[in-house]
Amino acid sequence: MQTVSLPPALAAVAQGRDHITTAEFARAMCRATQTVLKNHCLTGECYGVRPIKRGKMLMWPLAGVARALSSEA
Repeated sequence: MQTVSLPPALAAVAQGRDHITTAEFARAMCRATQTVLKNHCLTGECYGVRPIKRGKMLMWPLAGVARALSSEA
């Protein structure tokens, strides 16, 4: 399995956490929060990243976000 290095801007947003919020994920992907939520509602994922649920919040794994950002470029 490949290891994906975190872009410095994404690491600054995460501040040492393993998961980021939906708003932070949307900002990282340059999309509106509602777009991310709609994609998740329709497919269970967004841009190939599947979140976990913590209470009422969706938390997006940094490794998946970094992978999605690197494949986007």
